[in-house]
Amino acid sequence: MAEEWTHHEGVVNDVRLHWAEQGAGPLVVLLHGFPEFWWGWHRQIPALAAAGFRVVAPDMRGYNLSGKPKGAASYRVSILAQDVVSLVRHLGETRAHVAGHDWGGVVAWRLGMAHPEVVDRLVIANAPHPAVFSRELKRPRQFLRSWYAMFFQLPLLPEAVFRANGYATLERIFRKSPARPGAFSDDDIRRYKEAMSRPGALTAMLDYYRTFGRTLGRHGGSSGDAARTVTRPTLVIWGERDTALNPHNLDGLEEYVPDLRIERLPDASHWVLADEPERVSELMIGFLRGAADGG
Repeated sequence: MAEEWTHHEGVVNDVRLHWAEQGAGPLVVLLHGFPEFWWGWHRQIPALAAAGFRVVAPDMRGYNLSGKPKGAASYRVSILAQDVVSLVRHLGETRAHVAGHDWGGVVAWRLGMAHPEVVDRLVIANAPHPAVFSRELKRPRQFLRSWYAMFFQLPLLPEAVFRANGYATLERIFRKSPARPGAFSDDDIRRYKEAMSRPGALTAMLDYYRTFGRTLGRHGGSSGDAARTVTRPTLVIWGERDTALNPHNLDGLEEYVPDLRIERLPDASHWVLADEPERVSELMIGFLRGAADGG
């Protein structure tokens, strides 16, 4: 694949961030999840750029070519959200469309709740709203699916598991868990192994989970409704064959997101960006163009 995007870096919110960029027009910031990096959006970037958007996909702090501050406290969701606010300003804009998958979706939700002045439209791919997830985590149907998040909070052992046998666990995730066979290519997996093996990256990536309980406590069920409400127009794309997040994470979401559209993809897994890349691009473009049309 010819790389039509360009690569950039800058210091924002006191951390050096790397990002890929393509296109011109209204700004769209794409936030990846675990255990990917900006490459997780590479199937959508050209389509969004061709549709008339300036697309920026950063390596979030701790990942790949971005800075890796030490200590789990450096990866609180409030700090991750501020990184995006600062990046938007660094790019010379005051607002942006924001899309996030997995952990990127967690950060996107936080932006919608805490920084609505920066967000034009919000796109979430297989990432639960924190208030709904807090509710679901109290129930076996979600708690049992979240065992890995609890495991990741342990010191040292998760790092050892991922590094064993040439990052075999990482490869197994990408080979076995998508709904579409071959959704991740050999080249994709090579890139993800390379990114995870960079000095300091794996611990930083896991430190997102090591702040997990604190994040939920602050922005889950214990917070007031105003703090959990997202007022910006929001599209949620949900692969229904997600083995980590049960579909009940969509139940009652409208209580917290009044301007909500949900698109369920029954043949996609948690890796919806890879399972159905064209459909995701199509949904995003239609939704984001609605802003330009005044819809």
